[in-house]
Amino acid sequence: MSNNQDTTTAPTAHGADHAPSTAADGSGDEARHYRHDPRDAAHVDLDAVNDQNHYALYAVMRLVAPLPAAEPERRQVVEESVAFVEASGVTTRGWYDIAGFRPDADLLVWWLDDDPEVLQDAYHRLRASALGRHLEPVWSCVGLHTPAEFNRRHIPACFGGVVPRDWLMVYPFVRSYDWYLLDPQERSRMMAEHGRHGFSQYPDVKGSTLATFGLSDYEWVLGFEADTLDRLEGVLHHQRYTEARLHVRVDTPFYTGRRVEPLEWAQRQPRV
Repeated sequence: MSNNQDTTTAPTAHGADHAPSTAADGSGDEARHYRHDPRDAAHVDLDAVNDQNHYALYAVMRLVAPLPAAEPERRQVVEESVAFVEASGVTTRGWYDIAGFRPDADLLVWWLDDDPEVLQDAYHRLRASALGRHLEPVWSCVGLHTPAEFNRRHIPACFGGVVPRDWLMVYPFVRSYDWYLLDPQERSRMMAEHGRHGFSQYPDVKGSTLATFGLSDYEWVLGFEADTLDRLEGVLHHQRYTEARLHVRVDTPFYTGRRVEPLEWAQRQPRV
């Protein structure tokens, strides 16, 4: 992957029209309500996405020391740190200002790569950078794209040619102990209902559902993107009224914020 910010602008590849994955198991019937956004890729090679490993890392940080008050010095800290991180070769999906949504976190960075070691390198580089000296880790999670159980056409937005949206909501997810022992048709039915109560009504919300079994304390990590914050609240709210909710053990913490340029984020922080 490239070492730049993810600014996907509707590339094309051979394959079929796709609807990015939204349900935590890649199921649901939201595809029938999918409407292509011209900002996104019109065609994606679904087999190529499904046949190769794709990883993501969400890194959540808090500011523990004020940034330099002088604008030139502050800019230097940020620009040199970003360049140092990007030298890892990682793709940065975005930097997000999550301050105020939680009292314990200020920044979320979302990285993508086909090699998990590249993600780790980017993380280490941020910690070791000039900016990293002002930050402290709060939470992180690595996820891996695995083909959806019920519909292989459902792929994560972040790997499916969908451009980053202005707002992001990230949270982990753990199913009930009996979920994976239920009849597959029963699980498919419940997830289809789950989709109808959520993303079928909010097709503009783009989901990236990744497996994290053994990679963290969770089973799935979900990233939802939208142009406005109310759309993220709406889809999660509507999905509460479904049978599938009876099979949830963990679905917190939530990290939510607006996508910003690193310098914009720094400009908002305390300075000394």
